[in-house]
Amino acid sequence: MVTARQDGKSAAAFRTISEVSEELNVPQHVLRFWETKFTQVRPMKRGGGRRYYRPEDIELLRGIRDLLYQEGFTIRGVQKLLREGGVAALENGAPSGATVAGQVASGGLKPEKDQALRDILGELQDLSRLLKEN
Repeated sequence: MVTARQDGKSAAAFRTISEVSEELNVPQHVLRFWETKFTQVRPMKRGGGRRYYRPEDIELLRGIRDLLYQEGFTIRGVQKLLREGGVAALENGAPSGATVAGQVASGGLKPEKDQALRDILGELQDLSRLLKEN
């Protein structure tokens, strides 16, 4: 049975870019940009280029958003995750060991720069937590 959502649409209904933007709290131009960076994001396009997102498109975008904004991944890091694990990699969240620190460590940086970036990352995560609490 397909249930209705708060906006009155069926959970299986297609969404416009404005609806997806509002639901994910991400600007429309960012959604369009992500289409250029993540080949897995392919909304259906109608006449005039109007985009319609399927429920699975929205879940993919939600996963991308969470990795970029909450987990601190770079676009390249998310691209690599999708390339190696496919869309299923986002359904289960980031795999263990797939962290920003892992991205930094795999970049071939000198150990002292690597540690400096890890320290900065830790400080940024602490600040982020403080901001969320207030």
